[in-house]
Amino acid sequence: MSSITPQELYAWCRIPCDELEQHPQRKVPFRLCPDSAAMGEIMARELVAEIQAHNARNEPTRAIIPCGPSCWYRPFTELVNRERVSLRRLVVFHMDECLDWQGRELPRRHPYSFRGFMEEQFYGPVDPALAVPEENRHWLTASNVEAIRAAIAEAPIDLTYGGWGQDGHVAYNQARRHPYSQVTLDDVRNSTIRVQENNWDTILALAQRTFGAAYQFVPPMSVTLGMKECLSAKKVRLFSDTGAWKATALRVALFGPLTPEYPITLLQEHPDALITATRATATHPISEHPEWDLGL
Repeated sequence: MSSITPQELYAWCRIPCDELEQHPQRKVPFRLCPDSAAMGEIMARELVAEIQAHNARNEPTRAIIPCGPSCWYRPFTELVNRERVSLRRLVVFHMDECLDWQGRELPRRHPYSFRGFMEEQFYGPVDPALAVPEENRHWLTASNVEAIRAAIAEAPIDLTYGGWGQDGHVAYNQARRHPYSQVTLDDVRNSTIRVQENNWDTILALAQRTFGAAYQFVPPMSVTLGMKECLSAKKVRLFSDTGAWKATALRVALFGPLTPEYPITLLQEHPDALITATRATATHPISEHPEWDLGL
């Protein structure tokens, strides 16, 4: 049963996007940016600044990095190459990966092979003299869960970059919908690396986004870092330029209660979290139609 009433959800969704940053009831810091290009520049510059600060102290930068939003890869790699920013001490823990129905990796040219995309867009364009060493690239598979868990536990994570899904999932920490296996907020808070079936609503959302609603082509399983790993970082920065698909989860993250129904609400407990969204993502359809009567 949902812990959020329709009346509460309607009240959050009707807030105009220009009021979100300074809204007195907001529970997580929020930043509005005009569009995808602006957000890509922000993400690139802030990650480079984090790496440069650690390089200046002769320290590694340990970061959890997502596959997406795609707007930041070109600005990031161009900035690294132009300013000669060494990534030799960057340690990357990839956030999640899609799997086929038997838990196997997808072909690298599959649209939902996160490794294939990251190798091409995040690693490939960087000058080899500056690039992240192969041994510092930690890819998730169904067979290395324990090894990745141990590698993350070796030292603190400095930064988690990420986005969120239609149900507020961070990485692939989806709202669990199994009728016989419910989870508590503590379960989600302490969730760790695992292989899982993807939710039907996640599959349908991805099908609509990528395959013209052909759900048959969406990977049915995934391997993901848990919320425990994602929120263990000193800083957590979530970004979205995806538009209406993410608009409701954003409002719940900013105003709702802590709930396993929307894992992103756990950012409310983090001491240094920031959510950034484009205007297209932050503008909820309900906020645009005050004349609507939803019968509440």
